[in-house]
Amino acid sequence: MSTTNLEPKVLEVLKDKIQLIHADEGAIYLVGPIKLPVELDGETVIFQWYCWLNRCKVTENYEEIIDQLSSARLAEYQQSSVLVYGDFKNADEALVRMHSICHTGDIFGSKKCDCGFQLKKSMKNIVEHGTGALFYLANHEGRGIGLFSKAMAYVLQENGYDTVEANIGLGFVDDSRNYGDAIKVLETLRTKPVTLMTNNPKKIEALKSAGLVLSGREPMWGGKTEFNENYLKTKIQRSGHIGETK
Repeated sequence: MSTTNLEPKVLEVLKDKIQLIHADEGAIYLVGPIKLPVELDGETVIFQWYCWLNRCKVTENYEEIIDQLSSARLAEYQQSSVLVYGDFKNADEALVRMHSICHTGDIFGSKKCDCGFQLKKSMKNIVEHGTGALFYLANHEGRGIGLFSKAMAYVLQENGYDTVEANIGLGFVDDSRNYGDAIKVLETLRTKPVTLMTNNPKKIEALKSAGLVLSGREPMWGGKTEFNENYLKTKIQRSGHIGETK
């Protein structure tokens, strides 16, 4: 029996906004959609926002799950989310971006990478296209090594290492990102084919291996600066990213 102090009216509001998605281990709990007004190029655009949470317990008793969260210290951990625009479920064509969190690029506007550019560009592309989804993957910082390790990798890069050498030098693989949960959420929100906005063939392979049908790929090159020119070259030469077409 739950010992929650949750008010009945609160549960009544939330219960239709939470979905259970069965994962390989445990469950994914998806909350949304929530209207999210976003400023984009000086205009306010209304997206539909979802957030998801992994839990070992698999249950549709959402009161029990919510009751556990007050002691789960979720603020110490990051959760992933997705911005949806237009009729994502039913539209014949939709753009999708699997965007890995980049604290320095997305928040601070760092020019050491092209992540901030890709984040804004993908949002603009989705709105211009009319429908799509931007997945913001919180456990992908530094290609999966975490923010503190990424900071150490930056120190190595300031001393002549490239991004691949820095990650390997710290004892990591070049790229340890996993897209499994994001793919399950995508399958919940849409069953029709999608066009993936990416330069990374590993993202394409991840979706195809999961059985998703891609209707195409849209490249995401741009945002080149004097600070990230070598970084972009390394993506192509060492990480296998698909280069720009002339």
